[in-house]
Amino acid sequence: MPPPLPPLLRFSVLLLLLLFSWPLASGRAAVSSPAPSSLPATSVPAATAGGNGTAAASSSSDVPAPPPFVITVVRHHHYHRELVIATVLASIATVMIFLSTLYAWTMWRRSRRIPNGKGARRPDTTTRGITLVPILSKFNSVKMNKKGLVAMIEYPSLEAATGKFNEGNVLGVGGFGCVYKAAFDGGATAAVKRLEGGGPDCEKEFENELDLLGRIRHPNIVSLLGFCVHGGNHYIVYELMEKGSLETQLHGPSHGSAMSWHVRMKIALDTARGLEYLHEHCNPPVIHRDLKSSNILLDSDFNAKIADFGLAVTGGNLDKGNLKISGTLGYVAPEYLLDGKLTEKSDVYAFGVVLLELLMGRKPVEKMSPSQCQSIVSWAMPQLTDRSKLPNIIDPVIKDTMDPKHLYQVAAVAVLCVQPEPSYRPLITDVLHSLVPLVPAELGGTLRVTEPPSPSKMHCPS
Repeated sequence: MPPPLPPLLRFSVLLLLLLFSWPLASGRAAVSSPAPSSLPATSVPAATAGGNGTAAASSSSDVPAPPPFVITVVRHHHYHRELVIATVLASIATVMIFLSTLYAWTMWRRSRRIPNGKGARRPDTTTRGITLVPILSKFNSVKMNKKGLVAMIEYPSLEAATGKFNEGNVLGVGGFGCVYKAAFDGGATAAVKRLEGGGPDCEKEFENELDLLGRIRHPNIVSLLGFCVHGGNHYIVYELMEKGSLETQLHGPSHGSAMSWHVRMKIALDTARGLEYLHEHCNPPVIHRDLKSSNILLDSDFNAKIADFGLAVTGGNLDKGNLKISGTLGYVAPEYLLDGKLTEKSDVYAFGVVLLELLMGRKPVEKMSPSQCQSIVSWAMPQLTDRSKLPNIIDPVIKDTMDPKHLYQVAAVAVLCVQPEPSYRPLITDVLHSLVPLVPAELGGTLRVTEPPSPSKMHCPS
């Protein structure tokens, strides 16, 4: 419902009504009879009668003629000034009505949007390739709760859609439970995360994810479709991402063979766009705090979306005393791990690790021995800055399939992102601008290639 019109508009209308009753004719006509003036006496000469020589004298008394009626028009000397005042007031009232109408229209438009916080720009109510409302309309039981557009889905619907949470429908395993593929009546599909147990950490992550994803809409952030609480377990329903996670594509059975150099750069670009939205267009800014390849999901066209906001925090909730250090080994920034200092640059560090995974096809942490591990950052850093050694550490799947200049540029971006000192790391906006020219226009960048990548070449390196 649009908001009520402001008092300014009502005042403007009242002012116009007063102006309409303003006398437009400033002159008035008056009819007056001036005092009679004494007229000079006139004598009538005597006339002689013929024959008898007698004379007739005129009347000795002079009778004055009746005075004429005179119409006198009295004009106001202030007519011009009153007309100017009336014109100015009418102009002011018109401007006030226009501004009030514009204000009311703006507030009405805002009331129809999902609140993304102050300063949020271009809030998307739909995501690329998936629309929220049609999918929700296909659910058997959907209820709206106090969280706004987050739908509460009844447990029997989830149980039927997942085949009673059959192991054959498991898409992945998380820290608190599994993610299942769900097929609802009407053909709608979704992913259902089951958070087992009712511990305080599980409850906090559940509420945090509902709160953030219930307000965020962006093409590179996974869409939240609904939730359920049943039998001490919590369930979160997301849009289904057909290609699974980036971790599965890189380190699973295919070992990245389905992703060419351009597709990998597209995934990096999509992830940077999602992070930039969180850091720059949400107010207060949102720090994901657990960005990693397993939390970057891919749809059927390899569009990447950031998922799992259970550990995310907003810029106003960075109290070091109340914030428990969390994250995944290999992705956690050193200043956060050692000193508990968390900023947007912590997400930039994790993004740099993901970029190294895309370049080299290696895991963020690899075991050298039963008691020794080595991170991808410490292993790759000396070779990333040496152009003679850099081609030797690139994933064999994409080796020699890219322009060397582009390879050097991406390696330089990765080196900056994983700098130990956070002040040396770039903002995610700067990273985004560096990646856009490296991605073909057909995949969301600005690179012009002589032979655009066809769907078959997109999934297999040439």
